[in-house]
Amino acid sequence: MIRRKIPVTVLTGFLGTGKTTLLNRLLKHPAMAGTAVLINEFGEVGLDHLLVERLDGDTVLLQAGCICCTVRGDLVRALGDLALRAEAGQDIRRVVIETTGLADPAPILQTLISHPLMLTAYELDGVVTLVDAVAGGVTLDGEAEAVKQAAMADRLVLTKTDLTDKDAIARLEARLRILNPVAPLLRAVAGDVAPEALLGAGPFATEGRIPAVAAWLAAEAHADAPPSDTHRHTGGIEAFALIFDDPLPWEGLATWLEMLTVTRGDSLLRVKGLLNIAGEARPVIVHGVQHSFHPPARLAAWPEGHDRRSRLVFITRNLPRDIVAEGLHAFLDAARQTGDFRRGVSVPFPASGAG
Repeated sequence: MIRRKIPVTVLTGFLGTGKTTLLNRLLKHPAMAGTAVLINEFGEVGLDHLLVERLDGDTVLLQAGCICCTVRGDLVRALGDLALRAEAGQDIRRVVIETTGLADPAPILQTLISHPLMLTAYELDGVVTLVDAVAGGVTLDGEAEAVKQAAMADRLVLTKTDLTDKDAIARLEARLRILNPVAPLLRAVAGDVAPEALLGAGPFATEGRIPAVAAWLAAEAHADAPPSDTHRHTGGIEAFALIFDDPLPWEGLATWLEMLTVTRGDSLLRVKGLLNIAGEARPVIVHGVQHSFHPPARLAAWPEGHDRRSRLVFITRNLPRDIVAEGLHAFLDAARQTGDFRRGVSVPFPASGAG
């Protein structure tokens, strides 16, 4: 038996709220030494585990689905493996679970507060939910998962507050206080928030929350994991990845992505890429949500063992893979035919702004 229960923090928030950015900042803090990270991604190719900059510890990718659906068993197995390592003497002082942005937190929490392994080896240390200050209101209007993520949080963290006005932030905060009366409201720019502000929020309790929270958990407690559980995410949502063997011409890629955000931005729930750009020695990261993108960023080095093929991951609604792939290939081919494209990332991206 493990002498001390290992605290588990669930880091959630809808697509593009900045979970990986915040996690990277947290893990550099001395208070997070000995932290194991479990990352869940929705789709066929995972990238977030490559973008988490670990100095030590374990990072485990729970792929091929969403924690709240098909990989709940994988979550329990991964936690069981970490518990055995801790019992054998490995320095595992804390676990952070980063969920996919499409995760319904109710089944995750029900598993963490009721599974025998959780009761003996772990303790739920709290749920941290990130909310995008720019798109948060629209997301809460249209996405049931985002509402649950906010309502079930022990800490609510507003991100991108530097990209919108004070009145919009005040309206969003007022809405969040109604949705979740018990969670403190914090703000983080570029993931900058102190660990002590996020940790030690557990154990989870329904007292003081809106009645729906207890009802959601009760429904999961009496569910027998029906086959329909794997189909929670409907409504035309599709996740897919485009992989390229050869270095990509930046201007062709940037022009196409800008065009796509302008014409089909409402359908782009999430775009994230780890790219080998012609003329660049280091990998380039691009990521955005709907009509907004962050400026491109360079990693310090390619992740160990990476094959250096470019990977662009999309989560879309009512935007088929074929349309995305055909458009991108056409722009890349046109850029290559214009001549020399080996200039690296030389232009801001995209003109529509950061997000």
